[in-house]
Amino acid sequence: MPILIVLLAVAVFAQGTSEFMLAGLLPAIATELDVTVPEAALLTTAFAVGMVVGAPLMAALARRWSPRIALSALLIGFIAMHVVGALTGSFGVLLATRVVAALCNAGFLAVTLSTVSALVPPQRLARALAVILGGTTLALIVGVPAGAAVGALLDWRAALWGVAILSLPALLGVALAVPRRTDASPAPREQAPAAPPLRTELAELRRPPLLRPLTLGALVNGATFCAFTFLAPLVTERAGLDESAVPLVLALFGLGAFLGVWSAGRFGDRHARGMLRFGGVALLAGWCAFALLAASPAALLVLTFVQGALSFAVGSTLIAASMRVATGAPTMAGSYATASLNVGAAVGPVLGGAAYASALGAVGPLLVSAGLVAVAGVVAVAAGVRRSQG
Repeated sequence: MPILIVLLAVAVFAQGTSEFMLAGLLPAIATELDVTVPEAALLTTAFAVGMVVGAPLMAALARRWSPRIALSALLIGFIAMHVVGALTGSFGVLLATRVVAALCNAGFLAVTLSTVSALVPPQRLARALAVILGGTTLALIVGVPAGAAVGALLDWRAALWGVAILSLPALLGVALAVPRRTDASPAPREQAPAAPPLRTELAELRRPPLLRPLTLGALVNGATFCAFTFLAPLVTERAGLDESAVPLVLALFGLGAFLGVWSAGRFGDRHARGMLRFGGVALLAGWCAFALLAASPAALLVLTFVQGALSFAVGSTLIAASMRVATGAPTMAGSYATASLNVGAAVGPVLGGAAYASALGAVGPLLVSAGLVAVAGVVAVAAGVRRSQG
């Protein structure tokens, strides 16, 4: 595996820590800034919305830039937004910094995915993407619990400062190691294959083979973030555990996610269809069981790990599937995958917040997650029926 891919994974780790860690800090943010917990959850939604908009927008703007310049500029903007967020006393300003940071994060991830796709052969694509997404899962395992712990010991502002500082070595690595172009041949730049027109790359979105994994990815990730965003109140309100248990639960979810991404990288190139079929059924059953057994601390711990693994195994396999079929969009394919996942990440917490505010309380988001995966199953079956009839 090229060392460059590992360096990019480090940068993704820093950004993933920022994206996910607020799930463990929502109660503290809500208290200090005088908003409700569902309102504070809009910080997660705002980040996801910024990712949805930013992925295609930033990828389109940066498609003529060299990967080194694009990734460095996006990471600088990401760091700056965390400094502003750590200094503000306004929830509105904090919300705005999350959107702009997400724009930078989305562009970074989109360019990264396209760069990786150009650097590795198709038969090793799932494994390479698993390394990149491993940065995200390490953020869940290490970064998010560490952010929650820092928030508990100091405050949530210290967690934002930590992300900004953590991103500095990643910026140095990107500036030094990312190539100016992804064409591996020694030919001069002017002889490198030109990217297709933007209109041609956008037209790829009309193709059913690409739309299917993108749609399923949005639904599965919506279920993942719907439940993940409300893990903290689930731990304290439903299972009756102390607030100090929240970092442990978040770490368990991250460990499961790491196992899921590893499984997708290990088996996704050869057994993608089986992983999606059996993983999808198990994911639906797991969310239903979680909703029924969430009051049991033991069941909560086990199912947090299991659902993290299943969610990221299925989600990572869908990312690889979309990248594999988007051959007509070499510079935009990464943005399509990023936007798809973050449509789910934006909608999931909103639906979860509505369910949490209802009579269902903390268990409501788990029921919504089960519903979203059920819809994904219906979409997959319907697509299979259409293919067989065609």
